[in-house]
Amino acid sequence: MRLRTGVAAVAVTLVIATVVMWPYVRVTSFVVRAASIGGWVERGARTITVPFVEATETVPTRYGPVRARLYRPTDTPMRAALLVSGMHGAGIDEPRLIRLAREIAASGWAVLTPEVPDLLAYHLTPRSTDIIEDAGVWLAGRRELVPDGRIGMLGISFSGGLSIVAAARRSLREHTRFVFSFGGHGDLPRVLKYLCTGVEPEIDGQMHKHPPHDYGLAIVTFGVAEHLVPPEQVEPFRESVRTFLEASNLAVVNPRQAETIFVRARGLERLLPEPSQTLMHYVNERNVSKLGSRLLPYIDAYGHDPSLSPERSAAPDAPVFLLHGADDNVIPTAETILLSRWLDGKTSVRIFLSRPIAHVNVTQHATLADYWGLISFWRTMLAQ
Repeated sequence: MRLRTGVAAVAVTLVIATVVMWPYVRVTSFVVRAASIGGWVERGARTITVPFVEATETVPTRYGPVRARLYRPTDTPMRAALLVSGMHGAGIDEPRLIRLAREIAASGWAVLTPEVPDLLAYHLTPRSTDIIEDAGVWLAGRRELVPDGRIGMLGISFSGGLSIVAAARRSLREHTRFVFSFGGHGDLPRVLKYLCTGVEPEIDGQMHKHPPHDYGLAIVTFGVAEHLVPPEQVEPFRESVRTFLEASNLAVVNPRQAETIFVRARGLERLLPEPSQTLMHYVNERNVSKLGSRLLPYIDAYGHDPSLSPERSAAPDAPVFLLHGADDNVIPTAETILLSRWLDGKTSVRIFLSRPIAHVNVTQHATLADYWGLISFWRTMLAQ
């Protein structure tokens, strides 16, 4: 009798332990898969997934329909999320975005990735925030995917800040489960000033110089081109900068192809008249100092609209989760720190700064502590 009672007690303990730990096991599986750790660890993590399917969708917005891709489990989804890419010429076909969406779907969530035309074209505009809002409303209305009408909103890079702005709007305020910003911003003019000067935003009276990444400065160059060159030079100049940006994006996933396109960008430079040629030379040579000084007078006009900055807009009611690389030089890490302080008291906010992450790429070897921090962060967010 005692033996039977003891076995029963052990069985009950194991069941309770499994129920308590299972959410952590699932999230650990997701983090391992999303980080592409490889080897037997990732093979083991892939045993804890669900089958899913992908389909192209057309999402209505106030500016007309946009292309989107829906990733959904074959069974009823646990929840649903809107996932928006950063400023990237590949849009919803960007390999890292696809991989992340697939891993979230394999964890039991439905995921919609809308293609935001201006972000696809390397423009930061109020229209992008509107389209993110409209796509979120459309997804929240898909009750076969979202029975309670509440979605998670996930934004990468500049889309992180835009997603926070969209989530605070009346149409989404009651339909947002949480907002996630990965390497995002709080105040766009503050980011633009950093990119032009290399001086990070002040935190607790401390201000540091940190050379900005040339990619971010090339995006600003593209955005203010009409202020830099005569009207007849704007489109040829932008085409040259766009070529450089395309190569920069490819450098992460296909360095050999990227170098071919960098060569093309240098060839386009030689065909440009002045002053476009000199400016494009700064872009190709990654001369952030000279390029930044030329751009600085125009950044206020480019980024002042409140719909482009969470700190210039309303705060969402939903919890906000902020993940940022600890040494980011595209959107400085200080942005997430300052944004978290601005949100504090307005809504629930959680911040995690990760050393292995450089902007939105994992570039360094991660320790067990790094992984545990990410697991805890994602576990809290996905439990919302």
